[in-house]
Amino acid sequence: MSDLRQCEIVCVVGARPNFMKIGPVMRALDNAGIRAQLVHTGQHYDAAMNERFFADLNIPRPDVNLEVGSSSHAVQTAEVMSRFEPVLDRLNPRAILVVGDVNSTIACALVAAKKGIGVIHVEAGLRSYDRRMPEEINRVLTDQISDLLFTTERHALDNLEREGIERDRVHFVGNVMIDTQLHNLDRAVPWRETLQAAGIEPEEFAPAGRYGVLTLHRPSNVDAAEILEPLVTTLSTIAKDLPLVFPLHPRTHNRLRSFGLEQHLEDVSIAVLPPAGYLEMLGLMKDAKVVLTDSGGMQEETTALGVPCITLRENTERPVTIDEGTNVLVGHDTEQLQAAFRDLMQHGGKQGRIPYYWDGNAGERIAGIIGDWLGLPGATRATG
Repeated sequence: MSDLRQCEIVCVVGARPNFMKIGPVMRALDNAGIRAQLVHTGQHYDAAMNERFFADLNIPRPDVNLEVGSSSHAVQTAEVMSRFEPVLDRLNPRAILVVGDVNSTIACALVAAKKGIGVIHVEAGLRSYDRRMPEEINRVLTDQISDLLFTTERHALDNLEREGIERDRVHFVGNVMIDTQLHNLDRAVPWRETLQAAGIEPEEFAPAGRYGVLTLHRPSNVDAAEILEPLVTTLSTIAKDLPLVFPLHPRTHNRLRSFGLEQHLEDVSIAVLPPAGYLEMLGLMKDAKVVLTDSGGMQEETTALGVPCITLRENTERPVTIDEGTNVLVGHDTEQLQAAFRDLMQHGGKQGRIPYYWDGNAGERIAGIIGDWLGLPGATRATG
């Protein structure tokens, strides 16, 4: 823990999806002369992966690590709250800034709101309208108690207004995850190097230089054998036509093993890798023919890269990637999955465009609005 000092903004991260969003915000706050400190709740508790992400993304080392670790949703949320409160008392900020929709987001926002400290939510207004998703509950509740809400696309305002949130609290600034992507694009690790590091010969695996990327980790996809087995069987068939690179999430690995499905990944063109760092994943995605995923962030990243995306979910909180981008939603329906893949192979897949304000400058817009809100001199309000 570094030397704690009073600051204007406490920025909070808790899990891997947050890391990719906080870097541009911290840089922009620093450039604007706004004093900020970073608190890592430790919700993502893999120390090696934490170090990797902070190094890859040039994120400043956290001033505080609460080291909460994994547990049930209720226990983890409560533990973050109890450990965050004394830190907040000591730092005495004017506001906290939370990103995304993980348990740490709502936990820290609740503590701040109950203490009369301002709450700023980056990536507000995203809705899947599926309350079975814990992230959806976190999103809705965090938005309700936030003083400043920063959105990634215009339609998020409609979602928020339907929930009674005043328009003047909401600011459309763009997508900080795309800031990170554009900032690091020339540092991406080439896909061949990533395969070679895993002991796989790229020219043998994908002799034509064409491959797809597969990620799978959501409980709705991997926790029930009756859903996971047909998915894996279909993906194994797809891999016969297009080799797939599969960075394997620990949760998915455990489920494949416990359901006796590991053999579906053998003797087919699926390169199973350990969880990849950000720069490795960026390199894999940018040169892929397609990305098949149940990740929310990768739907956005593929749209920004112009890479076709087939999303293995029944719904998405990022509809702009479907309306404007390269994303196709197929759910658990293996026939829809095969149809989307056939279209890709025959016609090149869905073409899209980059949404407005996904230009690499969201962090600067956020810092300008925060500076204005705090009454700091020289702040410039973003418009949109």
